[in-house]
Amino acid sequence: MRRTVYHHVRAKATLAVAAHAATANGTSVDRKLSGASGTNEWFESATLLVHAGTITDGSHAIKLQDSDNGTDWTDVAAKYLQGALPTIAAADDDKVYEVGYTGNARYLRAVTTVTGSPATGGVYGATILLGFPTVLPISRT
Repeated sequence: MRRTVYHHVRAKATLAVAAHAATANGTSVDRKLSGASGTNEWFESATLLVHAGTITDGSHAIKLQDSDNGTDWTDVAAKYLQGALPTIAAADDDKVYEVGYTGNARYLRAVTTVTGSPATGGVYGATILLGFPTVLPISRT
């Protein structure tokens, strides 16, 4: 098997790409995925990608939250972050932000907190990249 990113990384959407004008919680991303062969793939590494489109107004602070059970969420402590969580505004059109996660929680999600009473807000979304799986190659089911 050739060593490629395709075989080592899974991308999971957490905050849908949409026009955001209000605070929102992203969907949960499980770092333990069931493979097609019944194997459980645990991903040892995670990176939050935030991709901004056109930001019309407001300020949009992105947080990363983690959970051991998928129900009780807490903001990720700074010691488990690689890089800085972004706050995006009108000057940040068409930017991509990357923030690494070094914690051990099973579930992750992005959260956006919108301030400034935006009329239209901004178009952006967030994806969590899962890497360094315990089973290779990873399944694509």
